[in-house]
Amino acid sequence: MSEAYFRVESGALGPEENFLSLDDILMSHEKLPVRTETPMPRLGTFFPEWGAGAGPDRALPQGSKLELPLWLAKGLFDKKRRILSVELPKIYQQGWRTVFSADANVVDLHKMGPHFYGFGSQLLHFDSPENADISQSLLQTFIGRFRRIMDSSQNAYNEDTSALVARLDDMERGLFQTGQKGLNGFQCWEKGQASQITASSLVQNYKKRKFTDMED
Repeated sequence: MSEAYFRVESGALGPEENFLSLDDILMSHEKLPVRTETPMPRLGTFFPEWGAGAGPDRALPQGSKLELPLWLAKGLFDKKRRILSVELPKIYQQGWRTVFSADANVVDLHKMGPHFYGFGSQLLHFDSPENADISQSLLQTFIGRFRRIMDSSQNAYNEDTSALVARLDDMERGLFQTGQKGLNGFQCWEKGQASQITASSLVQNYKKRKFTDMED
């Protein structure tokens, strides 16, 4: 029964989020600035700031600037019908991409957005002319920060790492915790406290899938 509470891995770095992942559910609710490219009947009621110009059918006028959750923006976006266009959040625009290319380690990613990599990957869904630059910036930012994160996780045994972890996005925090877990395991082995060798979770999950396939 305890397996029902195992963490489900995120799929946000791929084409689609994993709807069973709590991380992806939270990420998909982050707001995205959009602009309506056509009037939207009866939606003016839900956006009081546009109520004055909504008209008798309570339509959102063309050109309305809104902030919609990512999941809704993806659902409404259509290349052919041009229902809405998406504006890049500031953290992914050229100015910030220049900062990341200079020194990605100085940026507090969690403050900018706790799902920086996952949210940025989902922006590629919206057919922006800057998609190639965004994807390259995400990759180089991760590469630039990865070594420092793992070095810190391996050299901070029994130390307060709260200040460092507070600046990491959620995916980076997961990497840091994995590094810390590996370090703690090695320290226990070195002290003779690891009396039993256990299979990794990856091996255990593989065996379970294999047994399930055989039963089918």
